[in-house]
Amino acid sequence: MADPMDPSPIITIERHILDEQAFHPQATGTLTNILYDLALAGKVIASKTTRAGLAEILGLTGDTNIQGERVMKLDRFADLTVARLTDHTGRLAGLASEENAEVIRIPEQYPLGKYLLVFDPLDGSSNVDFNMPVGTIFGIYPRQRDGGPAEPDEFLQPGRNLVAAGYIAYGTSTMFVYTAGHGVHGFTLDPSVGEFLLSHPNIRIPKAKYFSVNLGYQLYWTPGVQRFTEYLQGHEGGVKGLSLRYIGTLVSDFHRNLLAGGIFYYPADTKDPKKPTGKLRLLYEAGPLAFVAEQAGGYASDGNGPILDIVPTSLHQRTPLYIGNKELVDKVEEFVRALDR
Repeated sequence: MADPMDPSPIITIERHILDEQAFHPQATGTLTNILYDLALAGKVIASKTTRAGLAEILGLTGDTNIQGERVMKLDRFADLTVARLTDHTGRLAGLASEENAEVIRIPEQYPLGKYLLVFDPLDGSSNVDFNMPVGTIFGIYPRQRDGGPAEPDEFLQPGRNLVAAGYIAYGTSTMFVYTAGHGVHGFTLDPSVGEFLLSHPNIRIPKAKYFSVNLGYQLYWTPGVQRFTEYLQGHEGGVKGLSLRYIGTLVSDFHRNLLAGGIFYYPADTKDPKKPTGKLRLLYEAGPLAFVAEQAGGYASDGNGPILDIVPTSLHQRTPLYIGNKELVDKVEEFVRALDR
């Protein structure tokens, strides 16, 4: 909670988002309100993640999502929360969620807006039962056509088209981190007043301190990625002094490295023939976080080039992801070019 004796101003997320409009003279306030809607969704989801056992939302629903994964009860709750807080406002023309095979359409009785929302409602939900941190990832795109409900192909835009993106991290505290193209800013939820307060202005990724990867799959990586991993461990002229930290929740691993410096990566592997192009979702995970990383001075790649330049061909397209300090992501591209082509 803010110190009442501290003379510095208290900046709420609402005030900050409104101030951001100054960078967009043509802004109508619609994007501002979408971001505030998402902050509200984060508060609601946080209220459940912090008492998941008591609320009887641990465990599985018995359903599977489009990815073939068993759906957690909290997954369903988070998915519905985001949709129901945004689908009636007249600000969106449609939504796309990792948990849904098809686009979420705006109910007929509500007006259509000029933006599209893509989101992963609860990244890392398999960790909830073990009291591990989870998060929500989101990205906001402009519509590419006027009139009528948004069709699936409208969502197939490169990350370069994003007008805003971010995530909400639920852990020992709840943080809302976002960018609207003018730097990255973090807000911590003060539960005593129920408001997100600016705690991390103008985030820039510092010098690398950590690398985050599941070494259990190392045998199935390409020679370039294996050599890069050895480089991070200091072998044969590699980086010295990096520590391995891996939680297994993309949001949490990315958030730590954003604040402390480092690289997270999830390569494609040869173990699962159903996932030859990687595991992480381009639209719902890699694209939005790549936008955040770049705004904080970092970089995100699929090993061959910028994640933000990839034009999706399907709603649930997967991709390898290397994201964090630019010099380290550049290095993995160097190893891939030298050894995997």
